[in-house]
Amino acid sequence: MDDCIRVTGARLHNLRNVSLSLPKNKLVVLTGLSGSGKSTLAFDTLHREGQRQYMESLGMVTGFVSKPAVDSITGLSPSISVDQHLTNRSPRSTVGTVTEVFTYLRLLWSRIGVRPCPGCGKDIPPPYTDDTEADEDAEAGQRPCPHCGTAVPDLVMGSFSFNKPAGACPACTGLGEVIRPDVRRLVDDGKSVAEGAVRGWNAKFTDWSLPVLRAAAGHYGFSFDAHAPLGELDDRQRDLLLYGVESPEFRRHFPDTAPPATVAAGRFEGVATALLRRYSERAEDPEYRERAEQQGLVKQPCGECGGTRLRADSRAVTVHGLGIVEAARLPLDELAAWLGGLRDRVSPDEWLFVEPVVADLAERVGRLVDVGVGYLTLDQSTPSLSAGETQRLRLAALLGSGLTGVLYVLDEPTIGLHPSDTERLVRVLRRLRDLGNTVLVIEHDLDVLKAADHVVDIGPGAGRDGGRIVAQGTPDEVAGTEGSPTGAYLSGRAASPVSRGRGDGGTALVIRGARAHNLKDLTVRVPLGRLVTVTGPSGSGKSTLLLDILGRAARRRFHGAGEQPGEHDGIDGWEHLGKIVTVDQEPVSRLPRSNAATYAEVFTPIREVFAARSRGRLTAGHFSFNVPGGRCERCEGAGVLTVHMHFLPAVEVRCPTCKGRRFRPEVLSVRHEGHDIAEVLRATVDEALTVFRDVPPVATRLKRMADVGLGYLPLGQPATTLSGGEAQRLKLARELGRRTTGRSLYLLDEPTTGLHCADTARLLDVLQRLVDAGHSVVTIEHNLDVVRASDWLIDLGPEGGARGGRLVAQGVPGI
Repeated sequence: MDDCIRVTGARLHNLRNVSLSLPKNKLVVLTGLSGSGKSTLAFDTLHREGQRQYMESLGMVTGFVSKPAVDSITGLSPSISVDQHLTNRSPRSTVGTVTEVFTYLRLLWSRIGVRPCPGCGKDIPPPYTDDTEADEDAEAGQRPCPHCGTAVPDLVMGSFSFNKPAGACPACTGLGEVIRPDVRRLVDDGKSVAEGAVRGWNAKFTDWSLPVLRAAAGHYGFSFDAHAPLGELDDRQRDLLLYGVESPEFRRHFPDTAPPATVAAGRFEGVATALLRRYSERAEDPEYRERAEQQGLVKQPCGECGGTRLRADSRAVTVHGLGIVEAARLPLDELAAWLGGLRDRVSPDEWLFVEPVVADLAERVGRLVDVGVGYLTLDQSTPSLSAGETQRLRLAALLGSGLTGVLYVLDEPTIGLHPSDTERLVRVLRRLRDLGNTVLVIEHDLDVLKAADHVVDIGPGAGRDGGRIVAQGTPDEVAGTEGSPTGAYLSGRAASPVSRGRGDGGTALVIRGARAHNLKDLTVRVPLGRLVTVTGPSGSGKSTLLLDILGRAARRRFHGAGEQPGEHDGIDGWEHLGKIVTVDQEPVSRLPRSNAATYAEVFTPIREVFAARSRGRLTAGHFSFNVPGGRCERCEGAGVLTVHMHFLPAVEVRCPTCKGRRFRPEVLSVRHEGHDIAEVLRATVDEALTVFRDVPPVATRLKRMADVGLGYLPLGQPATTLSGGEAQRLKLARELGRRTTGRSLYLLDEPTTGLHCADTARLLDVLQRLVDAGHSVVTIEHNLDVVRASDWLIDLGPEGGARGGRLVAQGVPGI
């Protein structure tokens, strides 16, 4: 049997007719500069072809899965990919639900849970029957209390699910939090309605609303003064404006009067009530949620369940003194220890009844601890997880599959992982390999490279300068290859950055009493005018300190909304700053029509260049694929048509009218330096820099993108396909182009995500230039090159979760 995966003539995207052999049943690492072609080879070529060949062998129709541009691939196995993209952003999704650990936990509680009787208060023992695994949606039966005879409902698995009516808190429907209007942000008490007191209303909507408000007030026998400042309105007028005629807040004034029947008669909805309704209708849309919260809605823990999501009678059930809510809040490694000791605490009859459940639970939790997420808790929401944490949850599931002969393709599993945890991750990858699988990993971490069986270095550069095999073999063989960028760092030939030794500059922000999440009442000094790195194990509290406390407080201060109470005692030193820029890894856009060029604000001056070249025949609008005029109307500027297939996923095919070029012929006839607008969109940042080198508004923006390591990125690449690191660097490039008044504070969340060591050096140069200009840069980072180059380190820990949240060390790096 062939012991290699042999690829011949791979030429997809920037791959230059690549041919290579990858050993099977080994840990293989693909590395190289960002944009060199690693993902194209791993995901778009090997993984896609592995899927296609497997489906074809089962007799399935594979016409909707195109064969990659390659002459041949032999020795390929069925493939499974673990990438960086988080698909489940539902607020109802938690670590416990996506890993199914909470499902087994609910089964355990429904089998041997003890609860107090609502009648006599004495404990009702478990029934010791096996009917708890019945349909979760079925209504539970009842049985009498053995002490007083009070009828109590049976415990079923649904009783402990916050996604089922039987278990969800009725006040928040199982979300654990409620949305409330922040009246101070909705209206301006110093203005009247006619003067624009309602911040979300424009003049036209205000003119439409005033007659309805007056009619509503007249219906109840009072008047509404549209010209009086809101601070002077009485309770009836204010409740009418904010909450509307059908709200409890207003109806308490007129409990016996029916509301008006129509809008014209005065059926006014209320400013806050309307915003809450729109929020509930689009609660699954993250962008709308964020926009609504900025407009004046705030999240608060549910007052009835205290944020636990479950109804009171479900929370009262315990297994040997532990409630299911408390169990879900234990770090996974502590939950594993509790499960390990359960055998000694239950009776022989109970153990006989729950042994299979506990065994499955312990195995699943143990796998999660093994992949390095033992600090997570089951109740942590899935949208709050980093890309690396999401990948490691998938890895834990793969460890339990027992599959052999599979090709696993992973995309930078060390993202967000502290160097101290890398060895544990390597052990997991080797376990997958030792099961008889081929593990193909895209990675830049030098520790992972040194642990690999086989390394393939792709490059030597990015984009058009990449797509070639620079070196391959064992880590030592790659380290000894001249001309290999990765080999230079593996061997130590390339020097690592060092700190400039600027230390504490005197002025600083001081965060006092930080205690959100797992932070232990920290007081932390953040020097200004320096490159400051906050580091520590995963889950130690870095993001909570910087993004949730410092970032949120800064936004509220500079936007005039006050600080968030309860998370910290205060922050001193704001007078030294004029602006804050938060650059996180959230997607830059979820709209497929948004791309790198539009987000970086470079496409507008490019379109203006082409409009000038047309000598008045066309406007800049003709060169936009988002509006009618110059775009191809057959595909509406998308370049592809979506064909909906019966029983199969929709397929995108190239538009037959414009041949995928998006624009009409007369638009494509206009050229700049020999390139039309479609060719410019397909060009990388570095290539476009050459084309527009004499156009300062374009060249300046493109240069900033290249400086942050995005020179390989095609201008037309959809924003929805960018990785978290690419999205962050694109945001940074745009922010670098904005005019600043005074000194700014830049907060970054692991900006080196997805960067090769050589790219990291380039990014560090950009950050150092910001500091040299008088700004302050504070970054969350595990990359040791960034740690070495920092002026000041803040190390949190000593571990993650409940055992983190403390200040371990701070000062100038000593490495």
